[in-house]
Amino acid sequence: MTRDETEFRIRPGKPRDHQPRPPRVRRKPQGFLAEVHQAVRRAGGDPNRLAGKRGASGRFNARGRGAKVAAELKGRNPWSRGPDGSRTRARRVTVKARIVKLNPQRGAARGRSFVSAKAVDAHVRYLERDGVTRDGERGKVYSATEDAVDGRDFLDRGREDRHQFRFIVSAEVGVDLSDLRQTTRDLMVQMEADLQTRLEWIAVDHYNTGHPHTHILVRGVTDQGKILNIAGDYIAHGIRERASEIVTLELGRQTELEVTDQLRREIETDRFTRLDRMLIAEQEAANEFADLRPDHDTLETMKRNRALLIARARRLEKMGLATEVRPGEWHISDRAEGALRALGEREDIIKSMHRALDGNDLNEARGISQLAVHRDKLRDRITGRVLARDLAGDGNGDRVQLVIDGTDGRVHQIELRADRCDGIGRGVIVAAAPPPTDTRAADRNILAATGSGGTYHPSRHIEIARAEKVTPDPERFVAAHVRRLEALRRAGIVERWSEDHWKVPQDLPERGLAYDRKWHGAGAKVEMLSPIGLDKQVTHDGATWLDKELMRQGSPDLREAGFGLEMKRAIERRKQVLVQRNDVRDLDEGRVRAPRDLVQRLEAREIDRVGRAMAAERGRDWTQVKPGSRFGGELVGSTQLPSGRFAMIDNGMGFSLVPWNDALERRMGQQIGGVGLPGGGVDWMLGRKRGLGL
Repeated sequence: MTRDETEFRIRPGKPRDHQPRPPRVRRKPQGFLAEVHQAVRRAGGDPNRLAGKRGASGRFNARGRGAKVAAELKGRNPWSRGPDGSRTRARRVTVKARIVKLNPQRGAARGRSFVSAKAVDAHVRYLERDGVTRDGERGKVYSATEDAVDGRDFLDRGREDRHQFRFIVSAEVGVDLSDLRQTTRDLMVQMEADLQTRLEWIAVDHYNTGHPHTHILVRGVTDQGKILNIAGDYIAHGIRERASEIVTLELGRQTELEVTDQLRREIETDRFTRLDRMLIAEQEAANEFADLRPDHDTLETMKRNRALLIARARRLEKMGLATEVRPGEWHISDRAEGALRALGEREDIIKSMHRALDGNDLNEARGISQLAVHRDKLRDRITGRVLARDLAGDGNGDRVQLVIDGTDGRVHQIELRADRCDGIGRGVIVAAAPPPTDTRAADRNILAATGSGGTYHPSRHIEIARAEKVTPDPERFVAAHVRRLEALRRAGIVERWSEDHWKVPQDLPERGLAYDRKWHGAGAKVEMLSPIGLDKQVTHDGATWLDKELMRQGSPDLREAGFGLEMKRAIERRKQVLVQRNDVRDLDEGRVRAPRDLVQRLEAREIDRVGRAMAAERGRDWTQVKPGSRFGGELVGSTQLPSGRFAMIDNGMGFSLVPWNDALERRMGQQIGGVGLPGGGVDWMLGRKRGLGL
């Protein structure tokens, strides 16, 4: 029989599963020793302790007071079984610790890791701020024997200490504790016994979050005046275990059912939880996957919580942080812990912003879509009213968080160093700016008016400004550029040969930008625009931030929503007040005609009124600083007016107020002088050296 060349027969193979395959995860090679370690972990042991083997402990973990106690407490099983066979667990307590470096060792240099005395003082002020007690009052500092102490005195006694310890102690069920203050004192007594020295400490209880907690500050010296070194293991484990003992003694041990209920609430939580830690530990123990199959030989804790762990794994799968490789076997992403911790931190920030809104009765007026979280990555300038000021992060550091109700209709959260917002509190109007990224218009204007030989003449610049019809005043416009040149001269960027002759480099804008970035520093910088709110500014007899905004005739970031709308309405009310006082002319339909120097007039009126009163209190004659007039005397302090901050100059006979400059902070109590400039500026003279002018 002849076969056709096109004839063929199909032979079907075995039926196969056409379900989509899970992503392939490469198993790690596992040798005999790894199998032994895995078996030890499943039995509840520690493979690092086999045959006397022990993980190396760091210098500060193994040494210091409390090391022996920590070795006994570390790794202690919180679970126990009663006579009836029921399992119970000790109460959980969270302890966050930080060692704050105050002064270097003898002969060592003071680096960036050391905290200034100013920042340490600010930390205590934040702990004592309003709204942290049960009744919303100021925080009260207490010690081992007194219910009310002065935190500043405690800090003064420790100015020369090498370091300071900060702890935040928070029991999982702190709301059930009858006396948080006594619980803290019991803990500190136990710590003194463990460390074999009396401790000098203060504490503040806070109830402004969902979990009541205590901030504890401990001096870094023993009762013999020696440096107190606490073993790292005691800080990491010993304090937590001792606190757990005290809380458990008062509230009793937790039943297994209570613990299971707490774990069940963690399943849908968008933060790093105990269930996540158990899944990751199981995956690391197996060197491959978190095996949650019912027949898998694993720890008793894993078996009892298998259903909860599976539910949590499925939640992580929806978040893209876990994959079920095979039924019951899960691969947890390497980025799971970091991503979950970041989500938890963001959630805490959002909660703090809602507390700030609630404290200002704005929760209903501001929606979730209006919240903007910047952390320390501010990119654009923000102007607005401070709703809240709090410690950033876990509250143990020296960074501050501000919640600002912006003129752009949004509510912003920013973080910055404490020394960058000294004097900034709730209700003040501020502007927060990131480091500059663009060259200044003033530097570009100066370069454009500079001759071919690199010489700049202010008189010629005035002629150019008049020809270009610069408003409101060409002379004042150029005077502002000259003040900029004075600042750059002190930085060695430009040279002044005479009042009308300056030597300017061709790369002035770029060098000016580098100077501004160095002066600004890293991170956001906050400037106080007004120490009083909108309502007080409307009726204030003097220059205000609203007047400056009125003369600007509209801000580009002003929105008719949120604080921007409040500000716009306040400006309209301010116009009416200025009309009634004959400071501006009413043109009907909400329009007014204001003199070009309105702000300067209002400011001069207030300075004269306040200055005369302050001079009379000191028994001095009031001397007003006018453009071109010289002044001099001792810098005796500063005062904050709605129009800005002013330096107080006392020469023994006369008293003057002049605009403040940040560089004057280090000149307090010294003899200084200067010359008044048009537009309200000052050309400062410090001793025999001219400088500082703005």
